[in-house]
Amino acid sequence: MRRALLSSFAVTTLVLGPGQLAVAEPVGGISPVMAGDGSSTVGATPELSNGEDVDSRAEALEAGKYWTAERMARAIPADNHLPAPPTGPARAAVPTGRPGSTPAASPTAIRPGGRAARVADTASVGKVFFKNPVNGKNYVCSAAAVNSPSKQMVVTAGHCVNTGGSKGTAGRWMRNWTYVPRYRDGSRPFGTFAAKHFRSFSGWTDHSDLARDVAMVTTWPLNNKKLVNVTGGHGLSWNFSQKQETTVFGYPGNHGKGKSQRVCRGKTRAAGASYSELRCDFGSGASGGPWLREYDEAKGLGRQNGVMSTRNRGGWNRTPYFDTAVKRLFDAQGRAT
Repeated sequence: MRRALLSSFAVTTLVLGPGQLAVAEPVGGISPVMAGDGSSTVGATPELSNGEDVDSRAEALEAGKYWTAERMARAIPADNHLPAPPTGPARAAVPTGRPGSTPAASPTAIRPGGRAARVADTASVGKVFFKNPVNGKNYVCSAAAVNSPSKQMVVTAGHCVNTGGSKGTAGRWMRNWTYVPRYRDGSRPFGTFAAKHFRSFSGWTDHSDLARDVAMVTTWPLNNKKLVNVTGGHGLSWNFSQKQETTVFGYPGNHGKGKSQRVCRGKTRAAGASYSELRCDFGSGASGGPWLREYDEAKGLGRQNGVMSTRNRGGWNRTPYFDTAVKRLFDAQGRAT
């Protein structure tokens, strides 16, 4: 069985096995969209450190103010420290419907300091900062803006939004959650976008199932401007072959200490029916970063077909397979404003 180190999230959790982290406290205020299995989606209103809902622009500003330059610099790269999925026959995933894609969107205006993307530095990818309510520590992940009807959505890994649960005990939602597009060594060229609403799969929030380690987050507009209109947003793809020419972005701590974006390109392969993998050797800090089909270097945009989830000791990174359930997650969250 391939394994990585256990998550530093799990300071007060019980490790039950691969992909199963049981936490002690249930989450409140969740709103489910049921599908009858781990592909059901669960939503929640984000909270500040004190447990107050981020349900107004004032609270959104408070979430952003929490992240001083010092706190950002000291935040712990929080991902890829999860148990890797068990190995098995490298059989291909069975698509749950026809392949499909949604369109990307270019920014409607480029702010000063927000010039067009380069291959290793794109405005449509950023760094996520959050506080884990289980151990009270500050962490970082990666994420990407995805075009949707709301123009406010970010896609990241489920474990960058919720601690994950097991055996009837739901995971805890992260607090003071913010997204900083094209973060670079402390700079915030597009500002700090606070989370307005979370949505992930029940397979992750209730069972820590790495095959459902995906989350979509609606952000608050900043200065009356919506995220995708400011930075652009990727399209979304689902039910495609696991063998895809892919461009992966993220902020891995083992490359440049996570201070700037890194890029990895290659052809993915099947890693069982539930995962695709690519040997990027992206470590902690990269989880939540996008796996993109049809990446256009000139525009800095592609179609997101995966999300960074885990890394094994051989340097192979994995994404959950994006199937029809991911499209349902997109449909459930993409119109939320």
